[in-house]
Amino acid sequence: MASRVIAITSAGLVTALVAIPLFAVFSRAGGIATLGAGDWLAFRFTVWQAALSAFLSCVFAIPAARALHRQRFRGREALITLLGAPFILPVIVAILGLLAVFGREGMLSQVLMLVGLPRIQVYGLQGILLAHVFFNLPLAIRLILQGWQEVPAERFRLAAQLGLGSRAMFRVVEGPLLKKALPGAFLVIFVVCLSSFAVALTLGGGPRATTVELAIYQAFRFDFDIGKAATLAVVQLVFVGFAAAILLRLVGTPASDVGLGRAQVVFQKQTWARMLLDFGVIAFVAAFLMLPIASIVFSGVFELTSLPPSVFRAAGHSLTVALVSTGLCIAFAIPLATFRLGQMVSLFGFALSPLVLGTGLFLLIQPYANPFDLALVVTCVTNALMALPFAVRAIGPAYSQINADYARTADMLSLDGWARWRWLYLPRLRRPIGFSAGLAAALSMGDLGVIVLFADPDRATLPLQMYRLMSAYQMDAASGAALLLLALSLGLFWIFDQGGRRGFGA
Repeated sequence: MASRVIAITSAGLVTALVAIPLFAVFSRAGGIATLGAGDWLAFRFTVWQAALSAFLSCVFAIPAARALHRQRFRGREALITLLGAPFILPVIVAILGLLAVFGREGMLSQVLMLVGLPRIQVYGLQGILLAHVFFNLPLAIRLILQGWQEVPAERFRLAAQLGLGSRAMFRVVEGPLLKKALPGAFLVIFVVCLSSFAVALTLGGGPRATTVELAIYQAFRFDFDIGKAATLAVVQLVFVGFAAAILLRLVGTPASDVGLGRAQVVFQKQTWARMLLDFGVIAFVAAFLMLPIASIVFSGVFELTSLPPSVFRAAGHSLTVALVSTGLCIAFAIPLATFRLGQMVSLFGFALSPLVLGTGLFLLIQPYANPFDLALVVTCVTNALMALPFAVRAIGPAYSQINADYARTADMLSLDGWARWRWLYLPRLRRPIGFSAGLAAALSMGDLGVIVLFADPDRATLPLQMYRLMSAYQMDAASGAALLLLALSLGLFWIFDQGGRRGFGA
């Protein structure tokens, strides 16, 4: 009973943290503003680029996931883990790495010039798509590969015994599993790309490549039009919330395949052509994802010792924000993950623009304190809400599985209240909690959102300080700051994730 009260209270607090700031922004604006043609153009572009990003990520992920499923080689599991690095990579760091490889002065442009071809134009729609595919291709690969691994091993064995060729195998086995896995993967990436801000801010190519989130930033920063920003935020909230609700329902559908639980074995004959194709795809994807990260490491390692004190001061701010926001995120995520309504509530903070959320919190603070003095506090709250859906999604299924396996036994032993959590749930939830905390810390460490609007030079976070260095064309210092940010983000993720793995069942 007490746990249910805590869960409902957490849902109420999260709802209030989203609804009250939004109401404050509307109150200051005096109501809903009329959107112009440019605003609806930004909305159409946002949907278009999100759909294209999700489509391209899924299209490229299919052959990569298929190759990783069909081939077994030493280091395969380590490679699959490494391919997930871009998803937790700070956005501003990844963009600097992408520019080093695919930018106008990047490695690929230099090679093209040597053979007489024009340089790559990375700004605009093509740059946004490049960055979104870079971030989300690993996620699509993992989701589709998980679909392959959930197919019972007996089905692959039977297909091999029947002598099915590649086309028949695709029609009978692989096609149906892709039909199940692709919609969920597409919607996950689509929702993430709808609210993208830092990518559009740094790689957008003008009015034709303006997303809703960037339009909200411009309305706040340059036009001082709070009503327009709030109205855009509501449009985005409704659309993202609708897409996320579909996703939650779709992903929550249980699988119907039943097997004997045997480990999957590749029964099809391995020809040289198939092996060359599969390893070629794996090598291409690995190069696409790892080259930008490698360029950051090689270009930044020589600049670490010459970084200005402002960078290390900003790094301290980012560490503080990451740790506090992670604690808030997990404190909300655990109770919200225990019931379905709570899982839906966790989407509110992600669906609402963090710029509007932060502005609303500032307006609420303004009568009582200087909002700029509390910029980092507001950033902590905003980052916690942004990471909440990912944490709830990681903890929720594990909680449901524990109930399915042990709830009746716990009831028979009259294990209830804190004792139930202490002896049943927490030991078995340490792994997803550790992963969620690491993900929340890494995402918060690399966030470039509300802090862009309100931070002064003395309270900048590391991503903001790095963005300022890039804007001032101090690319050497920016490379060193990027490497520092990369190391801190991955280090926080590793520490929290390993802490969870050392618990029960690790």
